Amino acid sequence: CWDTGLEIGSSVRTVAECISEAEQDITVRTSLLESRLICGKKSLFKEFESIYEKNLDPKAFFQAKLAEQIQRHYKYQDTPYSLEPNCKESPGGLRDLQVISWVSKAAHLGASFKDLNIAGLITQRELTELNRNQRFIETLRANLHLLAGRRQDVLVFDLQTQLAESFGLTSENGTRASEKIMKQYYWAAKAVTQLNEILLQNIEAILFPKESRITRPVSEHFVERQGLLDIVDPNLFEKHPNQILRAFLLYTKTPGVKGFSAQILRGLYNARNLMNAQWRNQTENREYFMEIVRQ
Repeated sequence: CWDTGLEIGSSVRTVAECISEAEQDITVRTSLLESRLICGKKSLFKEFESIYEKNLDPKAFFQAKLAEQIQRHYKYQDTPYSLEPNCKESPGGLRDLQVISWVSKAAHLGASFKDLNIAGLITQRELTELNRNQRFIETLRANLHLLAGRRQDVLVFDLQTQLAESFGLTSENGTRASEKIMKQYYWAAKAVTQLNEILLQNIEAILFPKESRITRPVSEHFVERQGLLDIVDPNLFEKHPNQILRAFLLYTKTPGVKGFSAQILRGLYNARNLMNAQWRNQTENREYFMEIVRQ
């Protein structure tokens, strides 16, 4: 590994030492969650797996990874749209996909996106998009490494054109190849950011079931539930696209609402293609938009 330039962190520990280190450091706890037998004594590895699982608190793990993600996003300006984003650590990067896998595995909800689909936590469409975006960003990162001749996670200006060409993109009609690859990256990062938020909310609801409260009606289609704006019908935005902007208007005007529910986020994500020129030119939507600006 060292001869090929691969950075590794190696150590020799007993099972008890592994558990002790994991209790003190969330990074170690995460690494051990992904452990797998390469060679050696199978019975010892099984013993380690069993003891590690018994000592892993899914709720504490979720809270630690969520806090870690919030800090990481803050470090990268809380946006996937940096001019030179880090395709691994920035919001919408590979780390956001890994966080989903880690917390779902710790919570025994599945070890893959396919498992989450089977468990009903994500739709088939979301599964397809997660897999597609993961493949794209992984390929992007691998090509960055090859072009730089070393580990390189930041899409620096100097490599963006070469990176685009490695994907077969060329400059044409006044649009540079670098602009095309960055547009593809921003679309993928935006989707990952949204799906990360939806899934973490759903997993949090499973790990921390709150006592049922009386929902407060906000309008015909919207309610406030535990401080989040929610929709009565999961397919509201696809049935009534004019309610998309209505959701944002109610969010700004309703006291006590601090965010959108996972159901609204998913509904907005699935209905995003409905926001076309015809939708934008509708009088009702234009009025909603201006009213949002006035808030």
